[in-house]
Amino acid sequence: MRHANPWSGWTRFTALPLLVIAFWSRVWIGWWSLIIIAIALIWTYFNPRLFKKPKSTDNWASKAVLGERVWSNRDQIPVPNHHRYPPHILNLIAAIGGLIVIWSVYFLETWPLLIGFSLIYLGKVWYLDRMVWLYEDQKHIPEYGKWLY
Repeated sequence: MRHANPWSGWTRFTALPLLVIAFWSRVWIGWWSLIIIAIALIWTYFNPRLFKKPKSTDNWASKAVLGERVWSNRDQIPVPNHHRYPPHILNLIAAIGGLIVIWSVYFLETWPLLIGFSLIYLGKVWYLDRMVWLYEDQKHIPEYGKWLY
């Protein structure tokens, strides 16, 4: 439930730019960039664990995390048909963006990097919005309804 804290959700968006800057810094500071890379990875790992359980989950960011929990439980409790394919498509869009970002960081190309960022964040934010919708459609199930307070 700590990751359902809106502060956790929103600050999580800083992880990708930090990682890109960390890897790109190899050009500026050489092997010292490993320190920045380590800091970025530590931030990425600890971010969902740093925040307290939210006072309320009745907000977009919390519902996005709760929807992700519903989505990952879809084998035990099926989701409605209109929610089955969009998350896969949106994750594919984000993954394509991720490949472009990796290529861009490796070859130090700025414009493709910005395109990759755009695809990642478009896919991710749209995916999260779908997770809010999914949670709203499934919160009538007692197991899921108790998460909303």
